[in-house]
Amino acid sequence: MIIENIKRLWQLILLLALQVLLMNHIHIMGYGSPLVYVALLLYFPVNSNRIVTLLWSFALGALVDMFSNTPGLSAAAMTFVAFLQPNWLKMWTPKDSLEDMTPNYRTMGVWNHLRYLTVILLFHHVAYFLLESFSFYNLPDLGMAAGISFGLSWASVVVLEILRYGR
Repeated sequence: MIIENIKRLWQLILLLALQVLLMNHIHIMGYGSPLVYVALLLYFPVNSNRIVTLLWSFALGALVDMFSNTPGLSAAAMTFVAFLQPNWLKMWTPKDSLEDMTPNYRTMGVWNHLRYLTVILLFHHVAYFLLESFSFYNLPDLGMAAGISFGLSWASVVVLEILRYGR
């Protein structure tokens, strides 16, 4: 348990540093920035405690908010997605998998893992950008910002997964 929490703390620090130091400075056409800190949710095992998942996600979101000057956006979006994550993970986890399986493309299969990653990122980005705009007034700009950011985030997280687990 302690070793698992130390690994998760290390992942949190690395994702926070990557987001704050690199990804926050990437802006495509003034609309989208990759939000890769959501990848922390992808690393929680199938049987992880839901409250622990919510607390870790909120903590990472609050830290990103502190360093990115986005009061509460990341924390709210991460907490929302952490609430939904266990159900989506169980949906695409193979039935014969171990109880403490860590989701990745080797254990879930490539397509199931990509579907899981896509849904988690999609929910996060929709929540994040709806909270950011707090209206539906300029829906095309909202959709463009969320779409560009989603595409960049998806590609970045896939690259992180490949770097983490190898080919």
